[in-house]
Amino acid sequence: MQNYLGESAALLTAVFWTITALAFERASMKMGSLSLNIVRLLIGFVFLTVYVWIRRGIPLPTDASGFTWLWLLVSGLIGFVFGDLFLFKSYTLIGSRFAMLIMTLAPPITAFAGWLTMGETLTPINILGMLITLVGISLAIFNKKTGEKGFGLKLSAKGMLFAFFGAAGQGIGLVLSKYGMQDYDPFAATQIRLIAGIFGFLVLIILSGRWKKVISSIKKKEGMAAAALGSFFGPFLGVSFSLLAVKFTETGIAATIMAIVPILIIPPAVLIYKEKITMMEFIGSLISIGGVSLLFLS
Repeated sequence: MQNYLGESAALLTAVFWTITALAFERASMKMGSLSLNIVRLLIGFVFLTVYVWIRRGIPLPTDASGFTWLWLLVSGLIGFVFGDLFLFKSYTLIGSRFAMLIMTLAPPITAFAGWLTMGETLTPINILGMLITLVGISLAIFNKKTGEKGFGLKLSAKGMLFAFFGAAGQGIGLVLSKYGMQDYDPFAATQIRLIAGIFGFLVLIILSGRWKKVISSIKKKEGMAAAALGSFFGPFLGVSFSLLAVKFTETGIAATIMAIVPILIIPPAVLIYKEKITMMEFIGSLISIGGVSLLFLS
């Protein structure tokens, strides 16, 4: 019987990231994207350190090799600092639901990066799945403007570009994580990635002179509560389970299962934020996830 540990971990990651996206959308509105990023990484690191200390007997990943440290640090900088900084900014411009929809581009980016770095191949079904995914995304984010011919963007072009950068950061970061982690513990590996992210954002805060803004954001109880919730399900559980997923299955398969977030996020977006979902947006979401499913079935 086939072991689906990697696929199951990827599915749980999608659930965790759905909760994270909704929590961080609210937190980013209260705290700002830069402040939220450093705060959520610090909170996530605390959660991870306590868990790893209890489970492994050592609080920090001091037993990791230099090779593991190097590539996981690079992965953390690309995934957390570059990718997530743009992703969180896109939340404030186009909302978490549309940002997560554009993030379904992460699987083809991941598969391509996996092919370049680790020789993972793309089958005709993989390519077909990617094309279907792009069609679904296009249907959901493009709509025909009233009284005009042709198609026009219904969302901020800047917001969509930022979300795409987030997808690229996630995809490349995930591949580099698998390359650097190899047989190392996924939760301890996440600690190394978080260290890179914390360092990167500290540098950005110092260079931008936003210490006062960060300190002021910490005092906002509503924002901090949402940040804590998102940090538990994101940097702690979500990122760790994503590494667990790529450890036991192909990066492309793991990334595509994680991409079901746009579907999972629809019910809470309607119930909690009272967002209206059009039929075209819903159909586009289903088509994009259908394309992702082809990658899983191949």
